[in-house]
Amino acid sequence: MNIKLVRAKINNAKEIHAMQVEAFKALLEKYQDFDTNPGNESLEKVEARFKQDVTFYYFICVGGQKAGAVRIVDEKESGKNKRISPIFILPKFQGKGIAQKAIRLCEELHGSKSWELSTILQERKNCYLYEKMGYRQTGKTEVVNEKLTLIFYEKM
Repeated sequence: MNIKLVRAKINNAKEIHAMQVEAFKALLEKYQDFDTNPGNESLEKVEARFKQDVTFYYFICVGGQKAGAVRIVDEKESGKNKRISPIFILPKFQGKGIAQKAIRLCEELHGSKSWELSTILQERKNCYLYEKMGYRQTGKTEVVNEKLTLIFYEKM
């Protein structure tokens, strides 16, 4: 499967936002995490992130089709972790190893060390993916509501 990352620009903000809403819809319905779920973010918030000097958005493309996207926060400073926040794959492309390959491509572009991310503790497939990719639990968790706890990971 030919997977590549294509850098998104500010004029892609509406498209990224629409894809994000679609990709996170099921999790938003399941966990009702309206304040933290990327699927409930406003277009204005996505646009504001595009304007940050440290933010890099990429479309995750599979055979020329946009299958998802990833946002990397990279301050390009020694001693500062890079952050994946968020990464998402559209429902029709999920379960095909696309996120795993996309993470590897992010690490090729931005360096393989000093990464962090968070995910939903209750979503075991997500935790398994990140652990398989070499991310380790930091020990930090954050209870969002009675259904959802965020768990934090890093890769050094």
